Amino acid sequence: MRNLIDLEANAIKWWPEQLSEIARDASIIPKLIETQDKFISLLNIADASPFAWKTVLSMSKKLSANLLLKHLIVLSDISGEKLMRFKKELPQIFPDSTMVFTWNGSRYSYIFQTLLNKKTWSNPHLKVDGKGLATKEYLSPMMDDVINLILFGGASILANLPPDITEKCMIGTLIGHKKELDSFVRQRYIWVSRITGGATANALGNLAQRYVFDYLQDKLPSWDFTKKQIPKISQNDRTSLSFDVVASSPKGKCCAIEVSFQVTTNSTIERKAGQAQARQQLLHKNGHKIAYVIDGAGNFERASALKTICQFSDCTVTFKDSELDLLLNFLKSLDKGQV
Repeated sequence: MRNLIDLEANAIKWWPEQLSEIARDASIIPKLIETQDKFISLLNIADASPFAWKTVLSMSKKLSANLLLKHLIVLSDISGEKLMRFKKELPQIFPDSTMVFTWNGSRYSYIFQTLLNKKTWSNPHLKVDGKGLATKEYLSPMMDDVINLILFGGASILANLPPDITEKCMIGTLIGHKKELDSFVRQRYIWVSRITGGATANALGNLAQRYVFDYLQDKLPSWDFTKKQIPKISQNDRTSLSFDVVASSPKGKCCAIEVSFQVTTNSTIERKAGQAQARQQLLHKNGHKIAYVIDGAGNFERASALKTICQFSDCTVTFKDSELDLLLNFLKSLDKGQV
C-alpha cells in the first residue's frame, strides 16, 4: 500500500507543462480546420517534385511556414517530445545529415541543415506552439528540416529508422493525389476535433488520461492500450465496467488504470474512492490488477478518499515521469508473475 505522505511528496500538484502544451494546442485546432483547404491545395499543386511545396508556400498569403508545419505535426501525430527525441537519434542514423528517399518511383536526397545544431526541435523553436502561431513565420532551416522529415521520412531507403518515422512520416506520398489527400486530412481533423475539442478544465482531465495513455504506449509498444474494458469484468453481470485506461500485456494480463488530476477540489476522487474496494476485489477475482495515477492540489485536499484509494490499489503513482516509470515497472512485472 502506497503511503499517502510519500505519494504527496512526489506529486506535481499543478498542471505539468506537457498537459498545458496540449491544452494550448487544442485552441489551435479551429485555425487548422479553417485553413485545411489551403493546406490540401498547396500539397495538391506542388506535384512537380518532392520539394515544390516550398515554391507554392512562398506564394501563399494565408498559409505561413509555421502553420504548414503545424498541420503536418497534427496530421502525422508527431508530438513535440518525439521531435526532440528524433533530433537526438537521427545524427547516428544519418551521419552525413543526408536522407535518401523514394518519391513517385525515383530517388531523391534531402540534406538536413540543423541536425547537428545544439538547438532542439522543440515547439517554441519551431514556432508551432500557441505563442509562435500567433505570428506568421517565414520558412527557417529548422522548419525546413522537420517538414521534409514528416513528409518523406517514412519513404527513406534506410531500414533502421524509429517506428514513429516509418509509420507516421508518410504524408509526402499523398502529394498530387487530391482525392486521397482530401480524405486523409478531413478524416484526421474530425478525429482530432473529437480528441481535443474544448480544452476546459474538464477537458484537461481527459487530456490527463491521454497523457498517461501516450506515455505508457510509447514505452510499452507491444502492449495493447486501445480498450476501455476488460473481458468478464462487469457490473451486476450485465454492464461491462469501463476504466480510464486498460493495459493488456502480450501474455493477456490486464491492469485497469484510473487517472485523476484535479487542481481544484471536486467529487471525482470521492467517486473513485467509493468504487475502489469493489473494483479491486472484482479484478483480483479474475486475475487482473488495478492502478491509480493521482495528482493535483485539489485531490490532495481529500486525504480520506486518497487513503481509501491507496488501500485498494495495486500500484498508486503521481504524474511525475519518474512515478509513471514506477507504473511501467509494475506493469512489466505482471507477465513475470511477480505481483
